[in-house]
Amino acid sequence: MMKFIWVCAALMALFITGESLTCNTCKVGFRGKCLYSSTETCSDSKPNCYRGELAFNVSRFMNMQTQGCIASSLCNQTESGALLTAEYTVTRTCCSTDLCNGATSIQLPLTAALSTALMAVWSTWSL
Repeated sequence: MMKFIWVCAALMALFITGESLTCNTCKVGFRGKCLYSSTETCSDSKPNCYRGELAFNVSRFMNMQTQGCIASSLCNQTESGALLTAEYTVTRTCCSTDLCNGATSIQLPLTAALSTALMAVWSTWSL
């Protein structure tokens, strides 16, 4: 009887983990390329894959991208705001199949990534 319970528990664990969605993740991306990418398994509180874009209205070259798992309440929304004097728009697009949120990436050392980000910010302030 104890073996039967363990087999049932193992099968239930397989089905529960089998239902989770796998998404590409990207914490920071520029010009369509992710600096550090990986994959993650979504949780019940964040069941959707998403692809987000932050666009500053002062410069088309300052667009940033992100990918990962997200809550359903934040899906397919556009938000606007301002950071100092620069206005921005954040757009999130969701999908619900494994790895549906794209996967373009490059691997850069941390110093190169930070230098690129600082140069992009500095160039917009110089305009």
